[in-house]
Amino acid sequence: MAGLDPSAPAASIASVTDRVSALSLPQPAASVHFLGTIAAFVGSEDNVMLVDGTAEARTIAAHGGGILCAATDGKRLVTGGDDGRVVAIDRRGEVAELAADAKRRWIDSVALHPDGAVAWSAGKTAFVRAPKQEVKSFEAPSTVGGLAFAPKGLRLAIAHYNGVTLWFPNMAAKPEFLEWKGSHLGVAFSADNRFLVTAMHEAALHGWRLADNKHMRMTGYPGRVRSMDWTAGGKFLATSGADTVILWPFASKDGPMGKEPLMLAPLKARVNVVACHPKEEILAAGYSDGTILMVRITDGGELLVRRKAGDAVAALAWSADGSRLAFASEGGEAGLLVL
Repeated sequence: MAGLDPSAPAASIASVTDRVSALSLPQPAASVHFLGTIAAFVGSEDNVMLVDGTAEARTIAAHGGGILCAATDGKRLVTGGDDGRVVAIDRRGEVAELAADAKRRWIDSVALHPDGAVAWSAGKTAFVRAPKQEVKSFEAPSTVGGLAFAPKGLRLAIAHYNGVTLWFPNMAAKPEFLEWKGSHLGVAFSADNRFLVTAMHEAALHGWRLADNKHMRMTGYPGRVRSMDWTAGGKFLATSGADTVILWPFASKDGPMGKEPLMLAPLKARVNVVACHPKEEILAAGYSDGTILMVRITDGGELLVRRKAGDAVAALAWSADGSRLAFASEGGEAGLLVL
């Protein structure tokens, strides 16, 4: 990738703003994902917009109301809406209904497993639908804040008030409960399955080392952490919530316990969203003033993708091969960088 060779000197990092293609979307996007090389922009209302290259967006009517959550495995995009439906969209734009809540409750969270299983939540109830199996459900102690599948095996992390429940849908074993007071929202397993981390309602992260359930507190943020992503190889967890990108070290057996985080790409603006390159030690960061930077983790070298624009960056995503970066802003602008 020109200008982003991880072994290149920092002085070579400059700007690629002239290589960003502006996209025309019919409505602002709340998140963006990739289906192969097709960027899927999830609208703030009821539509998903598919963009291949610099072509005009294809608008897909996904729900009969607002889209509340989305996840992808690179082959299909799964969304949940306030119409109580869970649907899957493939790269051709074909829509298939996966589930419809009998009580028409809002679908608050969705998650995908590499083997094709899908999880979603409505209120306090978490559901899992594995291939060729019936839907199974679990009642959490309180409203589900987030869902994540473990990298291996059909184990689902269900974040809720005062902790996380680890549920094995295909086993009769009692679910495991990881306790920590407070409201737990986004949740993520490390790729090696050694750690579990949650973003809390307060300005902090909390984590557990799964071998012994040892606690890990990650605090000091001036604002809530609304975005987090693992770097290539899982050495760091990159997070938003401050005026720099905060990266917590997870390479050792103790994770971030007793260690200081890296702080990269400082600006006089809050980091809103982070997205890590799938193959290189590079990340993209979107800020509250509209700036987007690509950052090399090894030395902090920066590459400007979008200049300060006044409207906050709402979404960022890399394609699985790392050749494309898509973004959307709260003001309705969107762009695609092909490297």
